[in-house]
Amino acid sequence: MVTMASADNALKSVYLGVISDQLNTAVNPLFAKIRQTTADVWGKEVRRLARYGVNGGVGAGTEEGDLPSAAGNNYEQFVTTLKNLYGTIEISDKAVRASENNVGAFVNLLSAEMEGLIRSSSFNFGRMLFGDGSGVLAKVVSVSGTTITADSVKNIVEGMVVDFLDGGAAIAAAAARRVLSVDRDAKTFTVSGGALTGVEKDAEVCVQGSYNLELTGLGAIFKKTGTLYGIDRSAHKWMIPYIKTEVGEIGETAIQTAIDRLEETAGSRVDFIVCSWGVKRALQKLFSETRCNTDVMELEGGYRTISYNGIPVVADRFCPDGTMYLLNTKDFCLHQLCDWKWLEGDDGRVLRQVAGKPLYTATLVKYADLICTRPCGQAMLSGITEA
Repeated sequence: MVTMASADNALKSVYLGVISDQLNTAVNPLFAKIRQTTADVWGKEVRRLARYGVNGGVGAGTEEGDLPSAAGNNYEQFVTTLKNLYGTIEISDKAVRASENNVGAFVNLLSAEMEGLIRSSSFNFGRMLFGDGSGVLAKVVSVSGTTITADSVKNIVEGMVVDFLDGGAAIAAAAARRVLSVDRDAKTFTVSGGALTGVEKDAEVCVQGSYNLELTGLGAIFKKTGTLYGIDRSAHKWMIPYIKTEVGEIGETAIQTAIDRLEETAGSRVDFIVCSWGVKRALQKLFSETRCNTDVMELEGGYRTISYNGIPVVADRFCPDGTMYLLNTKDFCLHQLCDWKWLEGDDGRVLRQVAGKPLYTATLVKYADLICTRPCGQAMLSGITEA
């Protein structure tokens, strides 16, 4: 006979390991390449020493002259707050009781919930990887009742719960709305509830309660101004990646120039290229027109992709349109307080009843943030004509 206690034990002893592995390796190929560690975590912060430039204690001299003066490595301390990442499942008491005499049915119930959690988490963590930490999904172009025309719906999917923000503040009449449908060709989506009063052009669409609380993704790293990890880019030019805009038709020269520039100026070797689907098609078209062989590589997690001079080229749904990132993934690390864990109550249970409702919930948690120790060793090409 199935009980809530046995379900609780299953979540902790059977499903946790599987879910952790899936979320750490199956979100997307880029996430799978990034190292994860509990090092450099201090309380609620990540504090990571980043070395830049070279050791200055080197020089030539005469046979009997003075030795070079000591001048050690240059360091700056990166500081970022651990981001709180959550994933929640929900099981009704009715569903539990309906399957309490059928172990197979109960296993199917739990498995379905786990699959849904993995799918939702993979979508959101993959999206965060390319975001700027703000949690903003899109900007409003126009509103008609509960239908919104946005500048992009790339980051929006049915089932999400979103807030509409004005200047970073949630619009009370348009908070916690669930996305009901998305028209990707028309760049529109419809939400639950009544008419979106107070939502005007340029309002921001954000994941519920997540404004400025998400991972420090590529969108935050690939900027020329402002601060990153508490370091002012205007005073530390090595914090600025190589960025080339308005590339137009993609060619080998643009790609190779970026790769050569990183190796020449930062000693960084690109080992991973990620781009939008349209850019990948444009690259395949280039290979076809120049009669180059399109080599296929197999990556960790079972992914298969094309390559450029031995470097894997992966298309990702969340990569901005017309954009290609050329990365040295050895410079990236996900610093975490711990790996995925179930949020446990005082009694050690992970499945808990929702107050006043015949529902049980369990929440998966991870406290982490992404750090790139050498931003100048990364490159971005944008404004590429897609195929």
